[in-house]
Formats: sequence, C-alpha cells, structure tokens
Amino acid sequence: MNLPRIGITMGDPAGVGPELCARILVDDAVTQTIAPVIFGSGEILIRAASQIGIELPELATVDDALAGFNRRCTLVDLGECEMTIGQAAGYSGAASFNYVQAAISSAIAGRIDAVVTNPINKQAWNLAGLNYPGHTELFAQRCDNDRFCMMMHSPAFSVAMATTHIGLADVACSLSSDRILEVIELAHDAIRRTGQNDPRLVVLGLNPHAGEQGLMGHGEEETIIQPAIDAARSKGIALTGPLPPDTAFLPAWREKTDCYICMYHDQALIPFKAFNFDTGVNVTLGLPIIRTSVDHGTAFDIAWQGLAVDSSLKSAIALAAQLAR
Repeated sequence: MNLPRIGITMGDPAGVGPELCARILVDDAVTQTIAPVIFGSGEILIRAASQIGIELPELATVDDALAGFNRRCTLVDLGECEMTIGQAAGYSGAASFNYVQAAISSAIAGRIDAVVTNPINKQAWNLAGLNYPGHTELFAQRCDNDRFCMMMHSPAFSVAMATTHIGLADVACSLSSDRILEVIELAHDAIRRTGQNDPRLVVLGLNPHAGEQGLMGHGEEETIIQPAIDAARSKGIALTGPLPPDTAFLPAWREKTDCYICMYHDQALIPFKAFNFDTGVNVTLGLPIIRTSVDHGTAFDIAWQGLAVDSSLKSAIALAAQLAR
C-alpha cells in the first residue's frame, strides 16, 4: 500500500518543534500510516532527540525540497542554524521560515501529499524582517490564492474565522457579507471532506446577544451577517444563526454543531482551545495543497525538556493523511 507522503516542518528550532518531530519518527502508530518527510535541520533534530533521550531511526537525508522521496522516512536537511533554546531570535525565525517555504515548494511540485506545520514564533519572524502575520497568510500568498480561511478542527467541533490575525478594533470594518459567505462555503466543503455529508453549521453574531435586534453594535448582524446566511441558504447550505456567542458553545449546541462560523480570532479560539487543546488541528481552507498544523505555540518555556505533548501534532498528521487520501 502506498502511504501518503506527509511533509512535516520543524517549526522554530528554539521551541518544541524539533523534539516533536523526533517523537513522531519513533512512533510506529505514525510511521506505519504515513511516510514522513521532515523539513528542517538534521543537526538540530539530532541534538533535540539526544537531549530528550530518543534514538532516531535511519533517515534518508536530502538537501533538495524537490527531490524524489523514495524511503519510508526522509529528512530534507536545510542546514545548520544558530539558536538559543527557548528564545525568539531573527536567525531561528529565518530558519523556520525556510523550512515552511521548502515544504510549500515540495507540495506545489507534487513531491509530498500534504504539509503539517509545527509552531513558528511571530516575533522571531518579525526580527528576521519577515512581514507575515503567520503561516496561513504565507501559504495563501505562495499558492496565489485570495479565497482562503483558517479553520480549527477537532472530532468534537470545528471553528472557522471570517477574520484572523488583526486587532479587535479592526474586526467590524473588515467584515463583509461576501467574506462571511466565502468562509461558510469553505467550511461546509471542508466538513464534508472529513466524512460528514450534511454539515451542521452555526453562524455567530459579532456583538453581545447577537446585537439584540440592533440595540448593541451598529447593526452588523442585520446588515452584514444575515445577508450572508440568506445567500448560503439559497445555495442549499443548512445553517443556524446569527447566534449569541456567549451561549453558542453550551453543551446542547455543541452536540448538534459540526462547525461554528466565527467573526474574529478569539471568538473562535477561546472556546475551541478550552475544549480541544490537546486534539485541535489548524487547517488552511481554500488552498490547492493540503496544510494542517498543531494548535499550540512554540512553548519556549518547556522547549527541549521532554515535556512537550505530541497529541496535537499526531492529530494534524492524521487529518492531513485523511484529506490526502
């Protein structure tokens, strides 16, 4: 059986990414279901594995992201990197950026079936002069795609966002009916691809109490969100909303919701991580390639100490493999 070839970036080498890569390379439950291709530094991978007492398996090592990967486990070695464990720095930010760029190139060229990203540090990218809010925007730019969104997925429920890495003060003026409809359509298609034929979607309001019939906010629910809901329904998409955000995640709603369409980052991520932190997966929707990611950060405070939990990375790998199949 041909296993899906899943590219896994090392993330910021000063964070938990290198040790997480080491952990999955010695996990039979992972390597028997996918053929991993690690994009990072061989020297860092070996050091991190040694630090936490892991003996790495034999890896086929190449230095070309466009090479043919014919072995079960492959390392695309992109060179040594200066770094200080647990600290954000421009040189480690530049290294993590290069790992992602190489993985994207490999996916676009069809050398791998999906990309799974370990966490980067946005401050480190900024120190390296890299002006990207995060992975999502870089993937969209490289794929020349302006129709995309961020979704967090778990077996319990998912959340998709109309806006992501912008300040709270900029959310209302960044929303439009077209954008919300776009996110509804992308999320509906993504949930169907995970095996749910009739996705149950809930659209959240922007304001407390979903605007209380115009008493709170500036009528965003009536003038922006509701038209998007009506347009989605006209296309045959079943959904509920706009719902008040403070009650939408109660057990009764979670049990009958596959994906929440949220207006901004923290409206989605606070409840999602509260319920799904160890199993959550970040997915970029709308791309011509498959990209999933862990739902946590670089965890500099516990980096290279053997304390990092790999459940989110395993979930991201499993979802990437499912989508690739």
